[in-house]
Amino acid sequence: MSRKYKFHDQDKLYFVSFAVVNWIDLFIRSEYREIMIASWKHCQQKKGLEIYGWCIMSSHIHMIIGTHGEKLENIMRDMKKHTSIALREAIEQHPAESRREWMLWMMKRAGKKNSQNVGFQLWQQDNHPIELYDLKILHQKLDYIHYNPVVARIVERPEDYLYSSARDYCGLPGLIDIILVDPLIQ
Repeated sequence: MSRKYKFHDQDKLYFVSFAVVNWIDLFIRSEYREIMIASWKHCQQKKGLEIYGWCIMSSHIHMIIGTHGEKLENIMRDMKKHTSIALREAIEQHPAESRREWMLWMMKRAGKKNSQNVGFQLWQQDNHPIELYDLKILHQKLDYIHYNPVVARIVERPEDYLYSSARDYCGLPGLIDIILVDPLIQ
C-alpha cells in the first residue's frame, strides 16, 4: 500500500472515506445506518475515537476523525470488522430485504477474490486517510462531506440530511456527538 494512504501522526485529524464493495447501495435502510452510528458511539466511548464530521451516503461514508486513545488504524480496522459482521447479520435477517441474495452473493464474491478475507467482504479494503494539515483543508473536506447529499440531489440544504454532521454545524440536533471545528475566518 502506498505510504501516502496511512495514518502517520496520531495527533492530527484525518479525512477518511470507505465504501461498500462494488459500491452497493447498502445504506438505503435506516437499520443499516443505525449500525454504523452505534459502532461509532462505541468507538468514541471505548477506543478514543473523535468525530469532527461525517456523512453516510448510500454506498459509502466520509468522516473527519482523530483520536485521544487507540491508534486510528486500529479503530478503523476494528470498526470495519465489527460493522461488517453486524451488517451481514442485519442483511440476512431483515424481513423486507429484497436484495438480500444479490448483496450477499456480491460480498461473498469479493471476499473470495481477496486473500485477506475468509470468503466474505463488505467493505472495500482501504480508507484512504488524508491528513488535514491546516484549517483551510479541514474546512474544504468538511464542506465536501456536508454537500455530498446536496450534490446527489437527496436534499436541498446540507442540514436537511439526517445522516450527517451538517446538522450539528447548523445548530440542529445531530445523531452522534461530534467535536465542532472552529469556523474558518478569511
